[in-house]
Amino acid sequence: MAAFSADNKTPEEKLAHWMIVWTWPMWLLGALYHVYPILAWTLAIWGLSRRIGLTTEEPRKMRPVPAGVWVWLLGTGMMVIALVAGHLDNGYNATEIIKSLFGWAKGWALFAILPFAGSSLRIRPHVLYRAVNILSAQTLCLMPVFIIGALAGLPVVLYTSPLYYLGGASHTFFQVGTHWLDPGSPDIRFRFYAPWGPAAALVAHVALVFALFDRDWRWRWAGIVCSILICVMAKSRTSAVAIPLILILIPILSQLYRPVMIGALGITTVTSTFLFAIVKSAVEEATSTFRNARADSSLVRERLQSIAFQRWRAEAPIFGHGQVEKGSHYVEFMPIGSHHTWFGLLFIKGAVGFLALAVPMAWTFAEVLIKAQRDPVARAALGVVLAFMINSFGENLEILSYLLWPGLLLIGIAFSRRRVGIWSPTLGLER
Repeated sequence: MAAFSADNKTPEEKLAHWMIVWTWPMWLLGALYHVYPILAWTLAIWGLSRRIGLTTEEPRKMRPVPAGVWVWLLGTGMMVIALVAGHLDNGYNATEIIKSLFGWAKGWALFAILPFAGSSLRIRPHVLYRAVNILSAQTLCLMPVFIIGALAGLPVVLYTSPLYYLGGASHTFFQVGTHWLDPGSPDIRFRFYAPWGPAAALVAHVALVFALFDRDWRWRWAGIVCSILICVMAKSRTSAVAIPLILILIPILSQLYRPVMIGALGITTVTSTFLFAIVKSAVEEATSTFRNARADSSLVRERLQSIAFQRWRAEAPIFGHGQVEKGSHYVEFMPIGSHHTWFGLLFIKGAVGFLALAVPMAWTFAEVLIKAQRDPVARAALGVVLAFMINSFGENLEILSYLLWPGLLLIGIAFSRRRVGIWSPTLGLER
């Protein structure tokens, strides 16, 4: 398996590469939650220094900041306005506002500063693809250890990193263990280096996209197999939808300009019209199966979403409630405003926060979709955006953004791309 020589990498590529490859050692230290946001801000400042001429490259030789990056910068700026206004409207003091601003800097801010860094630094996509696949190969080697540990009856939490005391969302982000048990269920689930199982599946969806675009078939298959196994071992219901959609939609959406694809989509549309009743029944049955796979969890999520929506509409429609609020026994004491990106935004940051994500997300999807017709890097970015969109209905993207940084970096690279790549039947590889 050929690897890229370290001598051929730029300094920023080396940093990104090693931060991915060293994921497991940093997980053992419980350092991921702190290290990755610091890395994101480091890359952003590095990119800014290049643009304003503090490095050897002259600023005039660089392309302007892409429009997509500006949209994200404006969107996350609106998040700050909604955050401060929501806190003031709900009586939070200055200390709480500052604390939430730090949370923003480690959460939603990464959706803007990492695309900015990707569009400003000299980072080639295939370096990221390979680094993620190396991490996948490491994970494949560790899977038997995790399984043996769970079967041997090791504690769910071996230890909690003392880095927790430096500040964080909860102790869950700093726990080290081989497995975890779902509350109210005897099932053993694995969360790998993520705080919980579905979060690990979200990271695996992004890793799957990266694997599809690696130039070496051996690394490619290592990444694909690892991503699927993570989703299975995490017992992620969303993966049953996300993986097929990602694998199917990337090649379909990347060939919309081709007459054959246009004709196939037309035939499919006409056929589905006549088969509407059958399709409707199949969708309803699949939805029921999805809910019943973990009925208790589905019920809690539905209650959380209903409460968040009703309270947003009745109490704080513009700027939201400022923070999540602890739920009652009715929702298993889960925080109101969690477990769903969009309902969470409505509850916490109101309509302003909702639009501050919806507009940049829609812009990003449209831009990479257009570029994906010719550019293989945009095709990979399109897959990342699809993973984000699918998982946004079951996870809070903000709290997990620190694990999604390679995907956000790739989106920035795609924003800056103008060169047309060469199409390949294997989903398109950069030549």
